[in-house]
Amino acid sequence: MAWTVDWAVTIDGRDASSAMRPYLISIDISDKDGTSSDNCRLTFDDRGGQALLPKEGASVRVTMNGVVAFEGIVDSTPWTLTRGGGRLLEISAKGRDPRGKTKQGQRWHLDDATLGEALEKGASEAGLSGIVVAPDLAAIRRSYWSPDGASFLGWATRLARDLGATFKVRGDRGVFAARGEGLAATGAAMPTIRATIPGNVISVRLDPLKGRSRYKKARVRSFDRDKAEFKVSDFEFDTGEDEPASEERRFDAADEDDAKAIGKGRKSEAARESGDGTIEMLLQPEAQAEGTLVLTGARDGIDGTFRIVSVNHKADRAGGALTSLEIKQPGGGAGRDSRAPKKKKAAASPVAAPFT
Repeated sequence: MAWTVDWAVTIDGRDASSAMRPYLISIDISDKDGTSSDNCRLTFDDRGGQALLPKEGASVRVTMNGVVAFEGIVDSTPWTLTRGGGRLLEISAKGRDPRGKTKQGQRWHLDDATLGEALEKGASEAGLSGIVVAPDLAAIRRSYWSPDGASFLGWATRLARDLGATFKVRGDRGVFAARGEGLAATGAAMPTIRATIPGNVISVRLDPLKGRSRYKKARVRSFDRDKAEFKVSDFEFDTGEDEPASEERRFDAADEDDAKAIGKGRKSEAARESGDGTIEMLLQPEAQAEGTLVLTGARDGIDGTFRIVSVNHKADRAGGALTSLEIKQPGGGAGRDSRAPKKKKAAASPVAAPFT
């Protein structure tokens, strides 16, 4: 069977698509939220040893139907031989260079600086060309910033968790974006994927009420330097449910403003961790983690909007092309049946027998 998707592969800036076309068997690309690196696996028929091995660290760019689906660095090239499967060569690539300095510990500090300035400093120390930070997050100011020996990956991940953000390294640049809002770090809206039944949906497994245990409140303690005393700030979340639990942050915030930023992040996380499911669709190369999915045609209480938390594109020359999405954070009516329950008819009053 012929390929049903128009694909192109560039190695170190050179279009290798025509040379690969007779031998490429499959393309597998995954994109997850958070610090998990994007991954790409290209599998080749290597029965004659004709496929060239790319050099370690070579850049890879894959487009599907004209959309850039992956950009990264060659990480490994495993070769296999089996009696039933023949000789196969895989080119495995990651979204960030695993041999870079992003995992190297850092010791520096900045006084009276913004989060944007601190992250730019950390990215530079990690050997990255820069980092894009959402404007609202970049403006957060603290009297002191320091990774205190942690790696840039570890430090930025901890900040993202506290502030309700998503941090990721793609290629030689970092991204620090607000989580759960469907916006890129630049503030631009991410692509919205529309899943329609009948239409482009192949299968759905979705529970809009299931999710990790959520909290109704968050408590963050900070130190008031002017009054030389600790202050406790409580934040309530409108999750629409009656979760009794309250979360208390283990580490103190730098000040009250920092506590408010952390409380906002906890609220975002509480909303995100409701609902859980997967959808398999015909290929949607535009889909990205942190993007929005709109499901229609299922049923009342299931149709609605969801946050995409992971994407997997699979295409091969024998079996077509599919996209699998993991989704959370239901909205737009998902999880709530809008149909009013039928009212029971009142029982008729017994009629008194006439006197005889």
